[in-house]
Amino acid sequence: MSVLFADRAAAGRALARALAGRTWAQPLVVLALPRGGVPVAAEVARALHAPLDLLLVRKIGAPGQPELAVAAVVDGTPPDVVVDEETATLSGADTAYIEQQAQRELQEIERRRHVYLQDREPLPVRGGTAVVVDDGMATGTTARAALRALKRRGPGRTLLAVPLAAHSAVAPLAAEVDEIVCLAQPWPFHAVGPHDGNFRQVDDAEVLAALARTRGDAGATATAPP
Repeated sequence: MSVLFADRAAAGRALARALAGRTWAQPLVVLALPRGGVPVAAEVARALHAPLDLLLVRKIGAPGQPELAVAAVVDGTPPDVVVDEETATLSGADTAYIEQQAQRELQEIERRRHVYLQDREPLPVRGGTAVVVDDGMATGTTARAALRALKRRGPGRTLLAVPLAAHSAVAPLAAEVDEIVCLAQPWPFHAVGPHDGNFRQVDDAEVLAALARTRGDAGATATAPP
C-alpha cells in the first residue's frame, strides 16, 4: 500500500498548497478535529495566516472495534450525536450502547476543552469562512457530526479539507459543506494510517504546541499534562 504523505505536517503543507491563492470571506478560521487533525490544520492555518481553533468532537467506536466509527458526538448545547445507521446495525451497536458511549466521550470533550482551550469560547465564524481540517476520513461520521454542529454558529462558507479519504466518505458530505478539498481517495481504503508514513498517535502536548505556534505563544505548551 503506497505512502502518500511522510507525516501529518507534510499532509498539511500539501493541503495548504491546494488552498493557496484564494480570496476568503472574513473572518477566516481554520478548525481542526483533534487530535489527529491538529498537526495538519496547523500547517494550513500558518500558510493562510489564519487563526487555528478546534472543533471538539469524539468518535464512538463499534463494540470490539474502537477504530470503526458507528457514531460521533460533538460539543454543543445540546451536544450533537450523528449515527452511521448501517455501520451501527452491522456492528451490533444499539441505541443504548451509543447513548452510553456518548456520555463517556462527552466527558473527554470536557477534559479537552479545559486542557486545550482553558475553557475559552470558540473563535467567531459567523458570516465568515470556516476551513475544517482532519487528517483523513474512513467513514466520515466524525466529520459529519462536527459540520452539523458548526452550522449552528453561522459561517458564511464552510470548506472541508482532508489529505485523504475513502470515496464513500466524501460523497455523502457534499451536502454538508460548500466545498470539499480532498487530495487523494485511495482504493482500497480501510483506514488512514497505512497511507501515512508517520501516523503515530497525537498527544495533548502536541496539540498544545500546535495551538501555541499559531498564536506565537510558546509559553502555552507549559500547561501540557504529563
